[in-house]
Amino acid sequence: MAAWTAVVIMLVGFAFGTIAFCAAIPALVWVGAAILVIGPIVGGILKKMGYGVGGHRYVPKAHN
Repeated sequence: MAAWTAVVIMLVGFAFGTIAFCAAIPALVWVGAAILVIGPIVGGILKKMGYGVGGHRYVPKAHN
């Protein structure tokens, strides 16, 4: 869950920054870049909280 959360946050930041770039709004491009940096930080925090693979709160899904 930690990795997926980090990836989704980074995708949102990338999309936001891309739209801001196309609209020629430099300040919002930097906001998008900041969101990109926040993604791995949140992922690392969640991993330390036990939500990463092998963590004590990780529940593997059964494959059919």
